[in-house]
Amino acid sequence: MVRRVIVYKRYFVDFYKAQEDKVQEKIEYVLDLVRFERQVPKKFFKALENTNGIYEVRVITTYKSIRILCFFDDGNLVVLANCFVKKTQKTPRKEIKLAEKLKKEYLKNKK
Repeated sequence: MVRRVIVYKRYFVDFYKAQEDKVQEKIEYVLDLVRFERQVPKKFFKALENTNGIYEVRVITTYKSIRILCFFDDGNLVVLANCFVKKTQKTPRKEIKLAEKLKKEYLKNKK
């Protein structure tokens, strides 16, 4: 199974470029799991409850816990929306709202 992963807007790219090489490598490793594994372990990829189809890609490094919020389009296409360093137990509502807004915008512009 191969999923395509694309980026919508610049939120992810800007965040990624600001990271050190080791962190970038870890992000790439986890995104490869999302791309190539039929069953991605929940530890790395899971649906967020009470959202409009938003998923969370989890990248854990020694010093920080990174979350990439994304959504599916046409089954095997994963669209990366926004990204942040997680500092609390719960995913910040404002980050989820931003991801939902980007999803809505993406789907509207796709038509």
